[in-house]
Amino acid sequence: MNLHEPGPIPNHVPEALVETDFPLVGHNVTEENPFDRIVQEACEGPDIVYVPNMVPGGGHAWVLRRYEDLREVYYDVEHFSNKGFASLAKLIDEDWSLVPAEQDAPEHTFYRQLLNPVFAPGSMAKMEGLVRKAATDTLENVRGKTQSDFLEDFTFPFPVGVVLDLMDLPRERMKEFQEWENMILQNGGDFDLMRQGIRNVADYLRGVIAERKDNPGDDLIGFAIKAEVNGRKLTDKELLGYAFNFYIGGLDTVTTNTSNILRYLATHQEEQRYLRENPDQIRVAIEEFLRIFAAVTTYRVCIKERTIKGVTIKPGDKVAMCTTLAGRDATVYDDPHEVRLDRNPTHMTFATGPHHCLGVHLARRELRVALEEVFKAIPQFRLDTDKPIKSQAGVIIQPQSLPLRWD
Repeated sequence: MNLHEPGPIPNHVPEALVETDFPLVGHNVTEENPFDRIVQEACEGPDIVYVPNMVPGGGHAWVLRRYEDLREVYYDVEHFSNKGFASLAKLIDEDWSLVPAEQDAPEHTFYRQLLNPVFAPGSMAKMEGLVRKAATDTLENVRGKTQSDFLEDFTFPFPVGVVLDLMDLPRERMKEFQEWENMILQNGGDFDLMRQGIRNVADYLRGVIAERKDNPGDDLIGFAIKAEVNGRKLTDKELLGYAFNFYIGGLDTVTTNTSNILRYLATHQEEQRYLRENPDQIRVAIEEFLRIFAAVTTYRVCIKERTIKGVTIKPGDKVAMCTTLAGRDATVYDDPHEVRLDRNPTHMTFATGPHHCLGVHLARRELRVALEEVFKAIPQFRLDTDKPIKSQAGVIIQPQSLPLRWD
């Protein structure tokens, strides 16, 4: 069985719960803004459904539409596991895993105890100057212009540059790293391309780790080489999984969020004007943007039979943790498809429970600084409607370009 043939629907899945037209599948590409219609349609239907081909690389998954159900699964480590949810190594016939994302307790606990101080709020606060300088330096790409593909000029190179600096990886190879990232996450369903992207990243990071083993620096990779977990050094496989985890997360998440936020503000002039005139409200507005533009789906693997709202989930089943749906749950949020800049909601865009996103404090800081510095660098901006935008509309929701104009 190849990646394009994920197999039949399991016998324990009721036919009535199989949803073959769920719109946020795999690596779909659309020419409309996914948040205007596609995401809203995805929110409609039974609380729990089974979606064929929901998993990139092949595979079906349960999709939970309710905030409370996702939250329950996030915390239920007895019945649901993180091990192998991404399966990147498996796709290239290797046996490492993302660290700490694909780990369960007790290993996950050891890794988090090691890494939490590095990404704690106090540590990230000390990076304010570095993050702001990265933003202002990157915005030189649009200085003197009145139009720009803002994804190419800012929303990709700004956060990616921060992560490359933290890992001490060369900024001059940023374009190449972007190509590898796109091969993995924006491949249009071309799984040979996806596998090649994974190999490129894995082989490159293996080489970096090997070069630094004898003289590790103060960067994130050097930190891991020098560190001990449960009284021992990390193995080569653990180091690769650790480096790959930060590479894949750092080169995508903030780019996705920043692009979606700026796209919204480019088409909502009053809201953009309000934030320009009230920069002290940016921090609160970001929480609303994170809720309504939650854009990434991860997975859990059932390891012990569990029933949720009368639906039996069996060991081996995957569950799609679609925070896009949780963030628009009408049983939790009034007018969930409407942006309210002062809503200041609780949300699960960065997950919750033991696997709450390690980089959450850095991501929030980058998003805030991005808006603050963009507003300083260019006047009121709008979409360049002469340049259509293609967008990912699957397990990741983001534009593939962001053409903006200003006067």
